[in-house]
Formats: sequence, C-alpha cells, structure tokens
Amino acid sequence: MADLLEQGSAFLEDQRHAHMTRPVVYARGVVSVEVQATVGRTIFDQQDQFGVIHRSEMRDYLVRAANLVLDGEQATPRAGDRVRENVDGRVLVYEVMAPGAQGGNEPPFRFSDPFRRTLRIHTKFIGEESAP
Repeated sequence: MADLLEQGSAFLEDQRHAHMTRPVVYARGVVSVEVQATVGRTIFDQQDQFGVIHRSEMRDYLVRAANLVLDGEQATPRAGDRVRENVDGRVLVYEVMAPGAQGGNEPPFRFSDPFRRTLRIHTKFIGEESAP
C-alpha cells in the first residue's frame, strides 16, 4: 500500500504549484532558469554577544526542487545566487543568503516538506533593475 502521507503531501504540493505561484528567474552567474515560485517569508531571531535579540525577516521563494535546473543539472540553492521577480513592471532582485550570515549556522535554503520535493529559498532584497 502506498504511503498516504506522501500522497497527501504530493497533492498539496500540486495545488500550491497550480494556484499559488508566479514566474521568477533564478540565476547563478550567467546561467538562469524561469521557475514558478510561491512567495513567503521566514522570521529569524538571533542573539548577539551582548544578549540582545535581533529579528530579521527573509523573503522566501518556494519552488519545486525538480524544476531548479541549471546548465542541464538539478541544482540546490547557493548563497550569492539571485532571484529576479517582476512586480508591476519593476524587476526586483533578491540575493540568496543564509539567515544571520554573520556567523549564523542556518543554510540558505531548506526543504519545505519531508519528501524533499519543495525548496524554501531564503533571500534578501538587494536592488532593482529596469525591466527588459
């Protein structure tokens, strides 16, 4: 018998992908791919050496792991990669980075489901480009 939790997870992922995504361009250097992504956010709390808690918010992009293909090979996100999102005729640029990159131990992405189908990619806004 098939795993019902895995089947349910696949169904929900298909619904997210079909009804809650927008096109974005994921780029590593000069290599890029357009993928469908759901926009989200993650809030991280980090304590500094003085005991002060610093809260930061990351813009997340949820994409199907199988769709992140760069140069013909399935890829995982790396710090320094870029995500370009067209919003109302403006191209907003986000850089993939680990939360708390100054000494933190978080990765720049994590899998969003136990079956490793969906990537949650953490980014920060770095600027705007003119639309093509």
